[in-house]
Amino acid sequence: MSGISDPVADYMARIRNAQQANHQYVEIPASNLKRAITQILMEKGYIKNYLNIDDGKQGRLRVYLKYDRAGEPAIQVLERVSKPGLREYAKATEVPRVKNGLGIAILSTSRGVMSDKEARRFGVGGEVLARVF
Repeated sequence: MSGISDPVADYMARIRNAQQANHQYVEIPASNLKRAITQILMEKGYIKNYLNIDDGKQGRLRVYLKYDRAGEPAIQVLERVSKPGLREYAKATEVPRVKNGLGIAILSTSRGVMSDKEARRFGVGGEVLARVF
């Protein structure tokens, strides 16, 4: 068994697939990075809630997905920016805007994982993990 080479891309693919199938929630193998990304998605209103499930190993995240009244998912686009083969970094002065501020970029900085708006407020740059809108 080879394992997953990019766990963050796997996390995003699971969320996209669950939304396409109109699932109420999706379970994902947990890690601190995935928990931080999930927390940001919840704070910004892209998901309803999440639970940490202790299974005696690494744990699992149960992410409750959010849909509008018409049944459309709250997350229209969830894409990986920095990949294992090509990392993408942004300086503090060049943190990207997504959809002119309507979406968010998720960055891994020296102060932890945060949204693009928080990174600008703290004046830090870092690895651009994902774009969400």
